[in-house]
Amino acid sequence: MNGEAAGVVGAGGTFLLLIVVVWQIAVTWRARMLSAREEQYKQLALKYAKLMEDNLELHRRSLDELTQARLSIEALEKRTHAIE
Repeated sequence: MNGEAAGVVGAGGTFLLLIVVVWQIAVTWRARMLSAREEQYKQLALKYAKLMEDNLELHRRSLDELTQARLSIEALEKRTHAIE
């Protein structure tokens, strides 16, 4: 009976050790995945910020061009009214 109890305890301990090892591997894998995902989010955020800066610059250029067009049209209208 004593040998059987030792076998059961040994098997239980081995089973418990395997559970802990598998659990730790799963936790480590999950942490690596989360770290990789966070790095991807950081890269995506940097890319988004760059795109926003580019978009803002294009918007400023468009406004400048529209302002110049508006001034040209106003000058043309003044000349047209002066001729009439």
